[in-house]
Amino acid sequence: MNLKRGLLLVIIVILIAAFFVFDIGQYLTLESLKAHQQDLAEYIESNWLQAFIVYFVIYVTATALSLPGAIILTLGAGALFGLGFGLLLASFASTIGATLAFLVSRFLLRDWVKATFSERIKAIDKGVEKDGPFYLLSLRLVPICPFVVINLVMGVTSIKTVTYYLVSQVGMLIGTAVYVNAGTQLAEIEAVSDIASKELILSFVLLGIFPIIAKLILNFIKQKRVYKGWQKPKKFDRNMVVIGAGSAGLVTAYIAAAVKASVTLVEKHKMGGDCLNTGCVPSKSLLHASKLAHIHKVSANAGVNYPAPEVDFKAVMDQVHSVIKTIEPHDSIERYESLGVKVVTGSATIVSPWQVDIQTADGVQSLTTKNIVIATGASAFVPPIPGLQDINYLTADNLWDLTEQPKRLVVLGGGPIGSELSQAFGRLGTQVTQVEMLPQLLTKEDPDAAQYLYDQLIKDGVDVRLNTTATAIEKTAEGQFIVLEKDGKQEKLPFDEILIAVGRMANLKGFGLEKLGIETNRVVVTNEMLQTKYPNILAAGDVAGPYQFTHTASHQAWYAAVNALFRPFKTFKVDYRVIPWATFTEPEIATVGLNEQAATEQNVEYEVTRYDIGGLDRALADGHASGFVKVLTPPGKDKILGATIVGAHAGELIAEFVLAMKYKLGMNKLLGTIHIYPTMAEANKYAAGNWKKAHTPEKLLAFVERFHRWRRS
Repeated sequence: MNLKRGLLLVIIVILIAAFFVFDIGQYLTLESLKAHQQDLAEYIESNWLQAFIVYFVIYVTATALSLPGAIILTLGAGALFGLGFGLLLASFASTIGATLAFLVSRFLLRDWVKATFSERIKAIDKGVEKDGPFYLLSLRLVPICPFVVINLVMGVTSIKTVTYYLVSQVGMLIGTAVYVNAGTQLAEIEAVSDIASKELILSFVLLGIFPIIAKLILNFIKQKRVYKGWQKPKKFDRNMVVIGAGSAGLVTAYIAAAVKASVTLVEKHKMGGDCLNTGCVPSKSLLHASKLAHIHKVSANAGVNYPAPEVDFKAVMDQVHSVIKTIEPHDSIERYESLGVKVVTGSATIVSPWQVDIQTADGVQSLTTKNIVIATGASAFVPPIPGLQDINYLTADNLWDLTEQPKRLVVLGGGPIGSELSQAFGRLGTQVTQVEMLPQLLTKEDPDAAQYLYDQLIKDGVDVRLNTTATAIEKTAEGQFIVLEKDGKQEKLPFDEILIAVGRMANLKGFGLEKLGIETNRVVVTNEMLQTKYPNILAAGDVAGPYQFTHTASHQAWYAAVNALFRPFKTFKVDYRVIPWATFTEPEIATVGLNEQAATEQNVEYEVTRYDIGGLDRALADGHASGFVKVLTPPGKDKILGATIVGAHAGELIAEFVLAMKYKLGMNKLLGTIHIYPTMAEANKYAAGNWKKAHTPEKLLAFVERFHRWRRS
C-alpha cells in the first residue's frame, strides 16, 4: 500500500472511530430528532443558509464514511427544511456522499482486487461496461439492498464515475422522496418501520426489477427488428443446418444429433476439413518421417550408428496420404449418418435467417431450419507480393500434392505452420530458407522459448532469416528468385518451390453473409454466445476466431450447438480461460494460459518459476536433455496463471497444467502428486518443487529448528 492510500485509510479509521468513541450516533436516532426538532427549527429560521450548508456537509460526510443514520438524516431534511428544500438537500447530499464512498473504495481496493482476482474482474468489468447502468439503477431502486455495499462493490468495477453519480442520483430519488415526505410528518412517526412497510418495500422491489424487465423487453423488440422483412416459416424441416464439416462443424452436428435434434451437415469438399486433409494430420505425418530421417545424426551419442538415409519423397507423401485415408472413416459421411446426422455434399447458401439452399450434383435442395451454424473454416492468406501470382506457389492446402522433393524451398512465415514444415523439409534433405519479417519465430511465444526452436533449426541446416521482408518474386530464364530485404539491403535468392505460411484467413465469401448483412471483421462477428446479429445464426471454429486451433473449434462447437438448440431457455458464454496450444517441432513448444509476454501486455503481476529439463533423469537417458518448464504465478501465491514447456513431448506434458488451471489446482497440489519415476512428467513436479523452495516459510522453519533443538536437550 502506498503512502497516499495509507494516509487516507488512517483518516477514515480515525473519523469512524471518533463517531463511535464520542457516541455521535445517539444524535442520529428518531427519538433524538423528535426531541430536538423544535430547537433546530428555531435555529434554522434565523440561520437558514448556514444551517442548510452544515446539514448538507454532515449528510455527505456520514454517507461517504458509510456511517449509520442516513435514514434519520433524510427524515430530518424533510422535518427541518420541508419537502422541496429537504428533497433537494437529501437527494444531492446522499448521491455525493455515495459517490465519495465509491471513489474511496476504488482508490483503496481496485488495484488489489484486479491483481488478486484478475480473470474474474475482467469478466465483471465486461458485464458492467455492457449492462452496468441497468443493474445499478435496479439496485438503487430497491432500498432493501444496503447502499453501503453497493458503494463499496461498484467502486472496484470499471463503471465510470459520472455514470455512477447520474444513475445514483436518479435511482435514489424516489426512495429519498418517500423518506423526506415522511419527515414532514415527523410527529406521527413512532418508528422507522412505520415508513418502511412491507407494502412499500414490495413496491420498491417491483420498481427495482423494472429496468431489468424493460431491458429484456427492449432486447426482444430489438431481435424482432433484426428479422424485419424476412418471412419466418410456420414449420421447419430441420432444427439445425451446419455449414462446413471441419472440426467445428462435425462436433456441432454430432452434439445436435446426440440430443435428438434433426440436423443436416453440408460440406462442399472433403469431410474432416483442414485438420484431416491439409493441416494437423498430414503435417504430423511428415514431421514423423523427418524425425526418422534425422535419427542418424543423434543416434551416435548412444553408440548406435546409421548411414545417412535415402529419402524416397514420393513414398513419404504416399504414407502421408495413407494416414489420412486411415483416419478418414472417423469423419466420414457413413459414420455421421449412422449417428443420426443427415449429410449433404454441396455448396450451401444462406438465403434467409431460416432457409439454406444447397447446390448439389442433382440440383438445389432447399431446407428451412430453426438454426444455422456457420463453420466454414479458414484458408491460407496469400500476401500481395509483386510477382507471386505469376508462379505456382505452395500453401498448406496444396502442398500435399507434391510428388517430387524440392531441392530449394523458401518458406515465408515463422509461425507454427512455417516452422514445422521448415524443419520437416530441412531434415528430409531439402535446402530450406525460412523468412520471417519479425525479430523472432513464433511471435506468440516468449523469446526464450522461440530461441530454442531457432537454434535447433539452424542445427538442422535451415537458413532462418529474421527481420527480413519478401519484396518481390522474379521469374527469368535462369529460374525463379525471391527478393529479400533486411536493414535496407536487398538480396536475390533462387528457389524451386515457395511455401506461403504467413497465416490463415476466415472463409467468409460465397454463402450469403452479405445478403443477410451479417457483420464480418476478418472473422464472423459474434457475441459471447457465438451468435451473429441473428440469434439463430451462429458461427464456430476458424471462421469465428479468436483462436485457430482444432481443439478450440471443437470447444466452441459445444456452445454453438447448445446455444442454438436450447435458446432462449438456456445459453452459455464461451469459456476461453484455459486454452492450450503447441508447436510440434523438435523441440516441441507448448503453452497454456499466460506467458510472460501476454502477462506484461495485460498488466498482470506475476512471478516466474523455471525448471531446466537438462537435469531430468529421463530426459538424460533418452538424449532429450534440453528445454525447460516455466510457470507463471501471482506474487506469493501458488495459483497457476500459465505455463510454457519447451522440450520432448511438451504437447503431452502441458496437459497436467491445463487440468490444474481448469480445476484451480495450484503448485502445492502438483508438488503433492505422485509422478512415476523416471518419466518426462516429473519435470512438472520439479517445477512445482522449485516454486516451493522459493516460497519456503523461513520464520516457521526457524521455529521448527528451535523446537527440534529443544527436543534434543
